[in-house]
Amino acid sequence: MAWSKLKQQLESFLCPALYGRVEYRATGYRYLPDKAGLCYIAVDKKNVLNMGDKTTLIRWYQTELEIKNDSDIQIPINNEEIETVRKDTKGIVPEDRLKIIAKSRKIAEYAKELVAAQSALSKSNFTVVANKFLSISIEESIESNDILLNILALVDRRVGKKRILNISEKMKLKHPIVQYFYELRLSTL
Repeated sequence: MAWSKLKQQLESFLCPALYGRVEYRATGYRYLPDKAGLCYIAVDKKNVLNMGDKTTLIRWYQTELEIKNDSDIQIPINNEEIETVRKDTKGIVPEDRLKIIAKSRKIAEYAKELVAAQSALSKSNFTVVANKFLSISIEESIESNDILLNILALVDRRVGKKRILNISEKMKLKHPIVQYFYELRLSTL
């Protein structure tokens, strides 16, 4: 589907209170076919979500540090993860240290997932995810781990006031940009 048609369809699903405030923008380069171009989601004419950032590795490390230093983020470790660490270290590490290593691994994995979900979104990926959004249910989009699917569902007119209020606990576990769009939608109720 052409970008203009896709943009038109996505904007037709915007909730009435956000129409004109939330925009989908894309850049493309006619003479550089190997460049994917960039996509933006703008709120009130400000680019809020820039897809296709070059500083991924630096942000991954910063995200990992932020997760480690934030006392509000609770990352549970189960016995399987501790056993995996025990096998990897061949059983020579003390029990209390195993928990620390397992938690550190899980935090690093979580940080990588967050940054990968953020930075892997170029214009072509946006088009793929947007087409997927148009073909699946709103419930699937909200429950998904994909940041972009969550955002598209939150600004959709098919998500009513009751559902927005009922998913407040789920949104606390989502990426900060998803939380931003959730707060934006809450402000329109």
